[in-house]
Formats: sequence, structure tokens, C-alpha cells
Amino acid sequence: MDGTSVLALIAGAILLVDLVIRIIAVVYIPQNRRPQTALAWLLAIFFLPVIGTILFLLLGSRYLPKRRREQQAEINRFILDLTAGIDKTRAEIERPAWLEPIATLNRTLGAMPLVEGNSATLLPDYDESIQAMTDAVNAATEFVHSEFYIMILDDTTAPYFDALEAAAKRGVTVRVLLDHIATWRYPRYRETVRRLGAMEGVEWHLMLPFQPFKGELRRPDLRNHRKLLVIDGDVAFTGSQNIIDSSYLKAKNIRRGLHWKDLMVRFHGPVVAGINALFLSDWYAESDEQLLPSEVPPVAAVNTAHPVNAQVVPSGPAFDGENNLRLFNSLLYAAQERIIICSPYFVPDESMLYAITTAAQKGLDVQLFVSEIGDQPVVYHAQRSYYEQLLKAGVRIWLYRSPTVLHPKHFTIDDEVAVIGSSNMDMRSFSLNLEISVMVHGESFVTQLRELEADYRAHSRELGLEEWLARPLRSQVLDNVARLTATVQ
Repeated sequence: MDGTSVLALIAGAILLVDLVIRIIAVVYIPQNRRPQTALAWLLAIFFLPVIGTILFLLLGSRYLPKRRREQQAEINRFILDLTAGIDKTRAEIERPAWLEPIATLNRTLGAMPLVEGNSATLLPDYDESIQAMTDAVNAATEFVHSEFYIMILDDTTAPYFDALEAAAKRGVTVRVLLDHIATWRYPRYRETVRRLGAMEGVEWHLMLPFQPFKGELRRPDLRNHRKLLVIDGDVAFTGSQNIIDSSYLKAKNIRRGLHWKDLMVRFHGPVVAGINALFLSDWYAESDEQLLPSEVPPVAAVNTAHPVNAQVVPSGPAFDGENNLRLFNSLLYAAQERIIICSPYFVPDESMLYAITTAAQKGLDVQLFVSEIGDQPVVYHAQRSYYEQLLKAGVRIWLYRSPTVLHPKHFTIDDEVAVIGSSNMDMRSFSLNLEISVMVHGESFVTQLRELEADYRAHSRELGLEEWLARPLRSQVLDNVARLTATVQ
């Protein structure tokens, strides 16, 4: 066989392999994916077969490994058994009829029940919130469960680390979880893990570690985005805030004078057990230590003048469905009067965009709070690509003035219900991140959020459609190109 024949055989083999890859891609990729996501992957593979295929093998599945999903299913069964019948009791606070099926939906997807007799207090000041959590750790007598997407030792957070160490020294069980990649991206990561390692008696683990040389190999952009703290099963904190200075320590942030504005909520009452169960489910996943039966005691209702109902809604790639997106959309369609949203990264999928614009077109008061500036350029421009459609539908958009990054994640429905937690209204939070959301029913809590929304409004300017349509062509191009990235999940 001469050289020409060999080259022809090689070329034929390459063409055959390329054809097989394309056929397999067309058959396999659309399964259980949004059409736009499948199309984006198919285009990548068709135009760049080798690179596209490698990227798909690395990033194509949004689910965590089978073992992690089995652990989550095991935990869900335990929680359902432990709380059987709790949601059949007579409601002390009258609930709107539309809320019951939504609570059932959350129970079906995430196992946690809607529980009564809770108190909920907003902590909107960044430094005061860290101080409140530090004080709670200092008061702990039994256990401290600390879980944060980003946890960095710096001048602002040093007292929190000191409190964890002091608690362990006085015999309190201290468990700490922090996301590996998220924390690693920030200055002082190595100093932070050295400090944790030096704390005698403090047990800690990295969440979803990506360490190929240690056998920890998984899709690197699946992250645990939850922020929560549980003390003694008596009090819990959750919301949008990480354990890091409000500048996030990066030189570019400091040069621009950026500071993050966040929101945490302090809960007392039965909902604390649900937040604690979520921590223990993540602890089980990272340590293989199953503690749920022994460390989720029932929590009594609190004696408060303004009790609220609350339901923990976990979500993420350990679940089959997008629990948070289903909750959000259900509430958006249930609204009768107003919807007020605060989301630092607002990149809705088509279903949510329809729900929000439909509400505005029905005449509801729909408002969206976002930052005037962005810390993540691609997400910032992708978010802006939705403004025209929202404004034309009648949504009022408030831009929180720079140099503050408005980072709370919450929304309110009428004067009845609020959702607050770690979840943004974007594709990443719906599909790739492990999140915690808490649905709260109670006028007293919504009133607190209304007061906070008024403060946001006082520090914001309203974006008008005419102003938006007159923005420079360069901005329009950047916005529309960035929007394309939202389809690849």
C-alpha cells in the first residue's frame, strides 16, 4: 500500500469518527436538556468537534456523581419519615389557599415541611451581621455548624475564626464547611486553611473539592453556594452573606471602591431543624459521616408576638429537578398584587422571564432591584440584555447606586410571602449551584422586607425605557453576546 492510500485511509477514518461523534451528539445531547442548551452544545461540537466534545465530557452533565445523589435521596427519606404528619396540623396563621399546593411542591421536591411558630429577624448591615454570628458562636454550648460558600480569614472575619476556636476549646462540637473553588479564588486562601487546620478540635472540610491529583475530580463549576450557621439547634442564620470582608479583598474591587451589601436572617423555632438538616446533609456528602438521626432534635415553637411559617427549600445538582426555579415560578404566578425582587445576578430562564413579564402585563406592581455596576462582567452584561423586555412589559427596574454591589437575594409576593436565601435568579443558581432558600409566610416578615425595599429605593435610581434604548451600540453588542453564554449549562 503506497503513501497516498495510507493517507486516504487515515482521512476516511477521521471523517468516519467525525460522523459518528455528530450522530451520537444529535441522539444523546438533547435528552433531558433545554432546547437552547442542547443547541449550544451541538453547535460547539459541530464547529469544533474535538474541543467541543472534550468540553461536553467535562461540563455537559449538571448532576453531581451518583453517590452524592443517592446520599441526598437517603436524607430526603429520613426527613420525610421524621416529619411525617407535621404539615397536616391545623395552621395557627391563616394561609392563602394558593400557598398550600406550593408548600406541597416544596415538600415533594426537597422533603422539608412548612413549619409554624418561628421568629425571623433581618440583619441588613454587613459588619453587624458578622458580629451577630460571632456572638452566637461565642454563646454556643453544644454545637456550631458553619457552612459558607466563601470563608476567608481577614481583619473583618478574624473574630469569627477566633470564636470558632474558642468554642472548640470549651468543649463545643464545631463543624465547618467551605466551598473549595469559591474560597480558593480569593486572597488569603492558604492562610485560611492553615488557620482552620491549626484549630484544635475544629472539624472542617472543603465542599466539592476539585483536586485531581488527590482523586477529587468532578465538573469544576458545580459549586456549593449555601451560606448558613446553626448554633445548638436553637438559632440559625442564612442569607446572601459570605465570611469575608465587604470589599472581597480583590485589588480591582478596592481600586473601584466596591463594597458588598448583603442580608442575613436570624431564625428561631422549628425551621432551625430544617436548616440544620441541610448542613448535616452536606456534612455527610463531604465526610461520609451520617449524623442526621442523632443531631436533628425537634425544635419547639418560639413565643413571639409575630410568629411566621417557614419552609427550607434545598436545591442543586444533587436533586433531579430545579427546586428553586419551580418554587419561584409557582409564587410568581400566584401573586395577586405585587412582586418585588432583589437579585444581584438576574439572568432568568425563559419560563421565569414569562412569569415576571406576564405578571407586569396583568397590571401587577412588579419591581426589580439590581446594582448599577457589576463585579462579574459577563453576568453583568447578560443581565442587562433582559432590561428592554422587562421595561416594555411594565417592570420597574431600580439600579442601586455604585460603588455598592447590592448582593441580597430575596423577593416578596403581595403582603403574604417572601423567599430569602443564597439563590440568585440566574441559570447558575437554578442548575449548577447547591442553594438554600427559605419560604416565609407572615405579614410581619414581609413588612420588614418592605422597609428594607424602601431603603433600597432611596439609594437607587429608576431606569427608564427611553434611557435604556438610547444606550451606546457597544453596550448593546456586549449585552447580547453575553446573553448567549447563559444557554450553556
